[in-house]
Amino acid sequence: MERMELIAPCHFGLEAVLKREIYDLGYEIASVEDGRVTFYGDAEAICRANIFLRTAERVLLKVGSFRAETFEELFEGTKAIPWEHYIPKDGKFWVTKAASVKSKLFSPSDIQSIMKKAMVNRMQSHYHVEWFAETGVSYPVRVFLMKDIVTVGIDTSGVSLHKRGYRQLQSKAPITETLAAALILLTPWKKDRILVDPFCGCGTFPIEAAMMAANIAPGLNRSFLAEEWENLIPRRLWYDTIDEANELICDDVEVDIQGYDIDGEVLKAARENAKEAGVSHLIHFQERAVKDLRHPKKYGFIITNPPYGERLEDKETLPCIYREFGESFQMLDSWSAYVITGYEDTERYFGRKADKNRKIYNGMLKTYFYQFQGPKPPKQKK
Repeated sequence: MERMELIAPCHFGLEAVLKREIYDLGYEIASVEDGRVTFYGDAEAICRANIFLRTAERVLLKVGSFRAETFEELFEGTKAIPWEHYIPKDGKFWVTKAASVKSKLFSPSDIQSIMKKAMVNRMQSHYHVEWFAETGVSYPVRVFLMKDIVTVGIDTSGVSLHKRGYRQLQSKAPITETLAAALILLTPWKKDRILVDPFCGCGTFPIEAAMMAANIAPGLNRSFLAEEWENLIPRRLWYDTIDEANELICDDVEVDIQGYDIDGEVLKAARENAKEAGVSHLIHFQERAVKDLRHPKKYGFIITNPPYGERLEDKETLPCIYREFGESFQMLDSWSAYVITGYEDTERYFGRKADKNRKIYNGMLKTYFYQFQGPKPPKQKK
């Protein structure tokens, strides 16, 4: 099978997590840059990356890279890419997104327009037509300029990979599924340890953890744009990958995963989402305030996304919420807490300085992943 370069974008600050996922799938890493990991694979890798990767935002088929400081260089560099190798005569193609950082070319609309003209020019010469009906399968192009280096990829995923297909209902400020999965993978939590989310909202953290515990591939419940690319990917490869994913599921795994929230209506949504994800039997949801957070088990994990005042009217309640959260945590013997929040006074009101603190961008929003680590459990005698 043809060797390709594939690009997997991710949240800034979480590249190492995605790199490990790709490596565990068996693929060679080409490069790691801010917000993306590039790796080598074949047509099957496109299927497996889309279905198995938990922390990637999408999977792009890299088709070219070149330097461009002028629009003429952008045109010629784009025209030099063998588009006819990827896009059939009736294919629908356009530059769906252009991003530019520290580059002389910075207007997204101009970049998109010039690249489209260059693509048409190249394909007119190859297909010997003046006009493309574009009535066939879609091949959306994404381009990224960094210090005048243009990287071009065709989007194989379509809708972003954080759209797993299970979250039909959501709370006011949900965390994305890909970010939740990445944060869980940043902790030492394993399926034999209890996990509690005291601000679970629509249930994303518990659901992602349960899917990991049961080894349910995140892409099993949705479709991908490249499924229609029969000129590049034989359909049997998608069927084979789905079969592989289904065979790996361990549905009868024993876990203790719990989600609490003070909003009963939101918990209804969480239960429905867990049902859609096929993990409702693995999660216990309960209406409970954070001040009532108690548990008899030791060495448990809290992984959560508490409120952090995205709306002005919520800001005055934050000191009380974080103080109650900290007081409850003190009562949990030997537990660890992992908290993502944009609230700057978290440590002050939580009552403890974090053992580790990691800056992570949730979209354009700067947040911090506070890690309050408890002791490791004693090793069990064999």
